[in-house]
Amino acid sequence: MGRMPQTFHRLRRILLRRGRSHEEAEDLIQQAFLNLHEYCERGGEVRQPEGFLIRTVLRLAINARRDEHRDLYDDRQVEELTQLIDTRPTPDEVLAHDECLERMWKILDSLGRRTRNVFLMHRLGGMSYPDIARQLAISVSAVEKHVARALRALSEANDDS
Repeated sequence: MGRMPQTFHRLRRILLRRGRSHEEAEDLIQQAFLNLHEYCERGGEVRQPEGFLIRTVLRLAINARRDEHRDLYDDRQVEELTQLIDTRPTPDEVLAHDECLERMWKILDSLGRRTRNVFLMHRLGGMSYPDIARQLAISVSAVEKHVARALRALSEANDDS
């Protein structure tokens, strides 16, 4: 029994390093000693009481910390919690998006009607170059040049901002 005061001090140091107050540490250590006593009373054999106490006090500390923050846990499934997340953009993001779209439209308008229409048919309409060429009665090469011109202008404007 001569090692018990040393064990008590060691356990307290462990708990204090883990952020427990002196009072909390003493309560947890007392509970660990009670658990050891009850285990032995039920006929359990403990070959290394210090190791048993360390494991027990650490487990008790983890459980106590979890119980202190029980309000942070939710029993619902993760799929149900997605309703709690607001995925809408912030007002700043909406404003930045609107400004970007306005800049893009100004750039496309400055390129001329044909280039703007070819670009929009391809990018927004999802049309292929040959389909655009047939509809506008121009060559596929001309469609490629219009799209390239629009992409270059948008890219340059993006680099400037």
